[in-house]
Amino acid sequence: MSESVLIAPSILSADFARLGEEVRAIDAAGADYIHIDVMDGHFVPNLTIGPGVVKALRSHSQKVFDVHLMISPVDPYIDAFADAGADIITVHAEAGPHTHRTIQSIKALGKRAGLSLNPGTPASAIDEVIDEIDLILVMTVNPGFGGQKFISSQIKKIAEIRQRIDDSSRQIALQVDGGIDQTTAKLVVDAGANVLVAGTASFKGGPDSYADNIDRLRVSP
Repeated sequence: MSESVLIAPSILSADFARLGEEVRAIDAAGADYIHIDVMDGHFVPNLTIGPGVVKALRSHSQKVFDVHLMISPVDPYIDAFADAGADIITVHAEAGPHTHRTIQSIKALGKRAGLSLNPGTPASAIDEVIDEIDLILVMTVNPGFGGQKFISSQIKKIAEIRQRIDDSSRQIALQVDGGIDQTTAKLVVDAGANVLVAGTASFKGGPDSYADNIDRLRVSP
């Protein structure tokens, strides 16, 4: 790999009482993307935020808003998150029967389209849409909560997907989310990842620590 590894702090681990300030602080600390986890209490066992919060945060950062939709059905909400200011909209392969149609809807709105795979979903799930997507997100925890332990069996899947991306000759980001810290960051980058989502590891220690936290996560490919 030759491209730089990007860090996408997940605001799921930020202080929700001062979310705008947290987004500004993590932006200033060197975040490449602002990762926004949207959970519906149905597809995953937790509730987080909706498009209104994304819209409210948009003025607090010019960085890429990387919106991960852990919701089902997802299609009725694509337009709202696009209008709210999402730059990348990632949906789950497991969230609906018409993944290709959903990806086409995202692209039609001028947004980058991502596809996420849960730990139990094989790498082959991307094969029929790899020519359409801009980002693949491998979940290295079961989605729904922050602070979970990294599932090491997913390293093999990351490597399999990296090979598929390379074979496609397309510029597709390979993102990993779940249990990312200094140790696991190196493992997933060595396997082929180039975008790291980190919540706890990015936001621990408060704003004075954010820049150091991000620097420690940066791994040379």
